[in-house]
Parts: sequence; C-alpha cells; structure tokens
Amino acid sequence: MVADMIETMYDEVGIGLAAPQVGISLRLMVVGHEHGREARAIVNPVITEQGGEITSEEGCLSLPGIFAPVTRAEWVRLEGQDLDGQPVSIRARGLTARVFQHEMDHLDGILFIDRLDAMTRDRIKRRIRKEGFPAESNKALAL
Repeated sequence: MVADMIETMYDEVGIGLAAPQVGISLRLMVVGHEHGREARAIVNPVITEQGGEITSEEGCLSLPGIFAPVTRAEWVRLEGQDLDGQPVSIRARGLTARVFQHEMDHLDGILFIDRLDAMTRDRIKRRIRKEGFPAESNKALAL
C-alpha cells in the first residue's frame, strides 16, 4: 500500500500524499524529500511544535491545476511512527514543513483552499464548477 502511494505521488509530480486522498482510511502520509532522497511513510503523525509564519503558493493532487498562496507555520516538529512502529520525530523547515502541514490537513479532512479567505475560496470553487479543473500546470509543485 505504501509503495503504491509513493508511486502515485511521484507519478502525479507531488511531494506528499495522505492516505485519505487515495481512499485509504488511515492516518498515514508519504512524503518525498525536497532534495530527491527516498520518500518516507509516517503513521499517526502529530505536529507537536510549530513556529513562525510564511506564505507561499500551494497546489494539491486533489485539486489539479489549482494554486493559491497559503499561510502556514515556518517550521514544525512532526512526531509519529515509521512502518515498523518505531517512534519518529522530525523537525522541518521550508518546503518539508509545508508538506507536513498540508498532508496533516488531509488527515483532518481539510483542503488547502479551506485555508483561503472566503472570497478567494468561493472564486476558485465557482471557476471549478464552471470550467472544471485547468489543464496540467507546472506553475508549482503539488503537495
């Protein structure tokens, strides 16, 4: 299952994927490394610390071709377990911190557009209803 999730994530040019995005009801995420190292799976992740604030454009494999600026914590500490049940604690900044937060949102039933102001979110939803999803875009990396 994890290997399939990683393959799906990379096939869709993503850097993170949460199990609920592919119909799996588990608190599980797979996350690639921004510098090309092997992807890792994290089970039952929890953000235990966070700080700072940064706004950057995000996209999502669940909303192909849709991108918008989202404000998130600049750094996080994520704790969980690896696939062998061993504890994992990761302190991350930059893109990796953003990916952890984005995938945690999926585990909690939240899409990145839910973090936008109401007017921007409604404009995006209207555009999707009217035009469907835009053609594939390389504008930003989907999380």
